[in-house]
Amino acid sequence: MRLEAAARMDVFRKLWRARKLIVVVFIPLSLLPLPLVHPTSEACCAYVLMVTAVYWVSEAVPLGAAALVPAFLYPLFGVLKSSEVAAEYCKDTTLLLMGVICLAASIEKWNLHKRIALRMVMIAGAKPGMLVLGFMCCTVFLSMWLSNTSTTAMVMPIAEAVLQQLICTGLADSHDDSETGDAPEEDSAVSTKEENLDKNQLELLYQNEQNERSKQDLCSFTEGQAGELNGFGLQPVLNKTFVRQTNGHLPQVAIEIPNVKRVKARRDSQYPTKRDHMICKCLSLSITYAATIGGLITITGTSTNLIFAEQFNTRYPEAKVINFGTWFIFSFPIAIIMLVLTWLWLHFLFLGCNFRETCSLSKKRKTRREMMSEQRIQEEYAKLGPISYPEVVTGIFFILMTLLWFTREPGFVPGWTSLFEKKGYRTDATVSVLLGFLLFLIPARRPFSSSSPCCSNLGDSSDPDPLAPMITWKDFQRLMPWEIVILVGGGYALAAGCKVSGLSVWIGRQLEPMSGLPPWAVTLLACLLVSAVTEFASNPATLTVFLPILSALSETLLINPLHTLIPSTMCVSFGVMLPVGNPPNAIVFSYGHVKISDMVKAGFGVNLIGVAVVMLAITTWGVPLFNLTEFPAWAVARNVTGGL
Repeated sequence: MRLEAAARMDVFRKLWRARKLIVVVFIPLSLLPLPLVHPTSEACCAYVLMVTAVYWVSEAVPLGAAALVPAFLYPLFGVLKSSEVAAEYCKDTTLLLMGVICLAASIEKWNLHKRIALRMVMIAGAKPGMLVLGFMCCTVFLSMWLSNTSTTAMVMPIAEAVLQQLICTGLADSHDDSETGDAPEEDSAVSTKEENLDKNQLELLYQNEQNERSKQDLCSFTEGQAGELNGFGLQPVLNKTFVRQTNGHLPQVAIEIPNVKRVKARRDSQYPTKRDHMICKCLSLSITYAATIGGLITITGTSTNLIFAEQFNTRYPEAKVINFGTWFIFSFPIAIIMLVLTWLWLHFLFLGCNFRETCSLSKKRKTRREMMSEQRIQEEYAKLGPISYPEVVTGIFFILMTLLWFTREPGFVPGWTSLFEKKGYRTDATVSVLLGFLLFLIPARRPFSSSSPCCSNLGDSSDPDPLAPMITWKDFQRLMPWEIVILVGGGYALAAGCKVSGLSVWIGRQLEPMSGLPPWAVTLLACLLVSAVTEFASNPATLTVFLPILSALSETLLINPLHTLIPSTMCVSFGVMLPVGNPPNAIVFSYGHVKISDMVKAGFGVNLIGVAVVMLAITTWGVPLFNLTEFPAWAVARNVTGGL
């Protein structure tokens, strides 16, 4: 019996290892009867759509590779010509993204993002509540222009340095009663409670292997050893490695008691008090949530916004309502409200409700650890030196690009495009690519100057070329997300196939029973469905699958498509409950301050806040901004054309 059970387990293990290959082969074969039994354009397009969607959701193959499925299946089934499919993989938004990446490469190369982040944190101060708010504000600002993943990867090391300074100062204070009289009593009470908890847990785990006396001796030895290590100041990498190895889960292999106790003692000794651990959790989670919030504000803030903009403009070419300005006007109040509510939620969850203590700007209320944290931030800022010439140039390009985007077609006044005779030729991508191209030409050293003050920040300062540009092609290529470009192109190809084959019209007819629901109810159901699916699937893949369905639903129910598409686009970014929800979550989780239970608890509240604020926006200031009370003429024309 044991041999048979072992053989079955071995078979299950092999199947689990080959699960991706099984999905890749089994899904197309199992769905193949659909186009064979019903050889229509709608059935063939539905087959391609389902195969691609399953590949995206399961991640059986890389997202970019799965996005290439329509490139060969559409021509094989006769849905679209190969040249027509190829044209869908490079759109106007691809050029827009390339120009933005050029600016992002310059910002990262010359440490402008670090200067902005440190300056905003210095203004906020080192009180826990204000420190979290300061990091959230700078993360939101950076995420408006950089990708959410890049922003989190840039800001998190700065936050980790501040947290390690707070932890090391707290460890030193545990041997020194230099703080206020109440703090040592609280710290000692929490410490005693944690020690008793650890001892009880170890007694339950190993009561048959060691007696009580040996366990106490081992505890005192390992805790003293960990204390000596932390007394000399553990590096962040060491602390991070310990937590990443354990991460709140017991090892699943047989190990000796001393090794378990040593790892556990080091992990517990990382945080002087439970309050310090809560501060680490709060600050870490605030950064990933702020990156998500910041990505909502601009069209280029996250890839899902670009996917929506291009698919909407492709499906409704007569609708001239979505541009950088209108999106910013709609989304900026959403981001501000979400920022405040998310900060209050995290503060309540991890720091309590004593805002007077955690948010006071008075110097008299600052503890020694807070003063040391401020000193550490100031030291990091001083390392940057005075602002350099490349930083000034990058800042000017940043402001210029933003102004040109806003003033292209602001709507309430004529934009700068009205100066040209031919209309409709210039888009936001024109500005983005032009300024990005200039960054490859402008020298990184101040002209007419023999000695450059920016050499200290120059990554290749040994290069004798005085005309070295602001960025090189290697700088651009290092940040360019080609997988996202292919993924977005695959979404455009799927949308084009649904339009040509008539599948979108067929889907809309199947959704006619929902015509009795009011528009806000349809939008709410779409937001809840999208935000639930995106917790387990990638954001771009989820949105790419749902946009054609929601567009057809809106046309069938005679609802302004923007009423459902914009909220769904924003809610697809709210996959914040699990580390696999989005890359920023995974980055923050890798630092080891939070566990999955912490992310689920905090992320559920942020998810509800996001859906509520988006619904508030689309039913209030979104109505006059996009004229949502009427079924627009551009949607009527699309509906009639699609029906024909």
